[in-house]
Amino acid sequence: MTINRLLVANRGEIARRVLATCRRLGVETVAVHSDADADAPHVAEADQAVRLPGDSPAETYLRIDLILEAARRTGADAVHPGYGFLAENAEFAAAVIDAGLTWVGPSAKAIAAMGDKVAAKTLLADAGVPMLPTWTEPDQVSGFPVLVKAASGGGGRGMRVVRDAAGLAEAIASARREAAAAFGDGTVFVERYVERGRHVEVQIFGDAFGTIAALGVRECSIQRRHQKIVEEAPGVIPPEVRERLHEAAVAAGRAVDYVGAGTVEFLLTPDGEIHFLEMNTRLQVEHPVTELCTGLDLVRLQLLVAEGEPLPAEAVYPKTRGYAVEVRLCAEDPAEGFRPATGVLHRFAVAGVSAEFGALTRAGLRLDSGVVDGSAVGVHYDSMLAKLIAWAPTRGEAARALAGALARAELHGVTTNRDLLVRVLRSPEFAAVEVDTGFLDRHPEVFVPLVPSDRVPLYALAGALASAADRRANAPVLAGLPSGWRNVPAYPQVTRLLGPAGEVEVRYRLDRTGALAEWAVRPAAGPSGDGAAPDGPRIDSGGATSTTGAGSATGGGEIPAVALVSAAPERVVLDADGVRYAYRVHRVGSAVHVDGPEGAVTLTELPRLPEPTVELAAGSLLAPLPGTVTRVHVAAGQRVAAGDLLLTLEAMKLEHPVLAPADGTVAELPVPTGGQVDTGAVLAVVNPLEDAR
Repeated sequence: MTINRLLVANRGEIARRVLATCRRLGVETVAVHSDADADAPHVAEADQAVRLPGDSPAETYLRIDLILEAARRTGADAVHPGYGFLAENAEFAAAVIDAGLTWVGPSAKAIAAMGDKVAAKTLLADAGVPMLPTWTEPDQVSGFPVLVKAASGGGGRGMRVVRDAAGLAEAIASARREAAAAFGDGTVFVERYVERGRHVEVQIFGDAFGTIAALGVRECSIQRRHQKIVEEAPGVIPPEVRERLHEAAVAAGRAVDYVGAGTVEFLLTPDGEIHFLEMNTRLQVEHPVTELCTGLDLVRLQLLVAEGEPLPAEAVYPKTRGYAVEVRLCAEDPAEGFRPATGVLHRFAVAGVSAEFGALTRAGLRLDSGVVDGSAVGVHYDSMLAKLIAWAPTRGEAARALAGALARAELHGVTTNRDLLVRVLRSPEFAAVEVDTGFLDRHPEVFVPLVPSDRVPLYALAGALASAADRRANAPVLAGLPSGWRNVPAYPQVTRLLGPAGEVEVRYRLDRTGALAEWAVRPAAGPSGDGAAPDGPRIDSGGATSTTGAGSATGGGEIPAVALVSAAPERVVLDADGVRYAYRVHRVGSAVHVDGPEGAVTLTELPRLPEPTVELAAGSLLAPLPGTVTRVHVAAGQRVAAGDLLLTLEAMKLEHPVLAPADGTVAELPVPTGGQVDTGAVLAVVNPLEDAR
């Protein structure tokens, strides 16, 4: 029953994670991929790779017949499902076993028992596992708030919090659509929602000899859209509560004769009560924090158990060491409701990483990533790019190291949630373990970008100087002359940039020695054409720039006197009020990525003579990313109020509501239900109320 060649029926970060352990164990590997993933890292790292044909890049990974055929063609003798896709599909597990292959996971019977969350609650309640009140029909619901949940799948998809009876029907309908799109099953149920509850879970492991071991607790309370983004182990939990969690998790495993890696999830109430939420019959995304705190390789344990071996003593009696904190780095924009982001990841660099997909022997950073420089991030899959994990002797040290590494990471080309994660890790509430599933709702301050608005001008100046240095370095003639050199230096150079607060002009002048003589960053030219908004910044003769009013692109406050220390195409050093700051600059086309001491700012250098563009009708609502219109809720000519739901766009298997920006009348709905759109496509046109009259 020895596994010699393993097919990983998944993609991205988890596929690379499994491949890494297989390399250490000497197990040959097979990757599968859609056309969209042909150049993905997991494909390059496997010993063999097989294309999964199909028109839908997401659906190809769900084709059981194609995956089994790939195993047959490559001579694989085992299949690891990773997580997501088919990982909790009992039919897939049974098909793998029926094909004579070794299944790296729990039995099909256990998957089926826990896959239906309603049936699982009944089964485990009989085993003595504590439960929340649960209803399967809307008219059964008693008391609010409640949480609508998908009966199949996980990852927070299909979840909706409902605080009154009026919103229940629409929440159920929306949850059903999202669950059907994500899991192929639109069944939902309703359970009591606990305010200020903490989401905690226990990693369990079982073998074929009846052993069920609890490998520790994980804290996973900080979530967005009911999906975890910060996880930690062993968690700050009272010993008696930890013991009850372990006992309940082991009881859940015994109830289904569990074999392999699994996670039993609980809600911990403010008064210390625990309630079962669900059991995930697979390896969890957050498993690295358990690995770092126990020294165990959970994928290795999966393979051993699948080969019929008993759990080793170090897994049956695990010892906890230090503290681990993990964040999920996702391609999304927190400021826009966590809207998924797409594009090409031109640079993905995290300094100070001690290990990738593996153990740490001393305090440090581990990176589990599904992407590399040049990876394309599309709309077909989950938005998670990577997980970064810090392990240290204490929770505070781990959080500090993780926040620092994230803040310094170079993440260019795709919008991410990096700034939000750093803010969370550095918040006083996180340090005090004042966390629960509503953390983000109560702390809008963590949504503020890392770079303060009054420091953005320095980033813009650094970007402009680096761009000028790059042009001089690549000039076909007279490359040695200082940038902007003139016989009579009187007029500053001007670079127009699109920044976080809109278009700005960076104006600067270098003297004959190449030193910065004067500079300013101000709003782009208005109708007057003079390049400055009323009360905006101006260039002072002393070389500093002052800001006098609300028209400033800097957000107000004094801009420091700045001296140029050095300027190269990829690095600019500025002296601001006697303090030196180094800025790393990476240009890709017109994009200028500037990483500095506070964080990162992405700018777009605008052409001096822009091409004419098509003028859109007033009130046009544009698609924020490629997707499919799954439902249109209004009709042309209908009056709507600000915030009314106009239509629903599905992308990355999540529903994104498109809301009316103001009171008005729907003038156009150019995309019907089922229509596919690209970024920037007009989804609807709403004439404001005064125009509608």
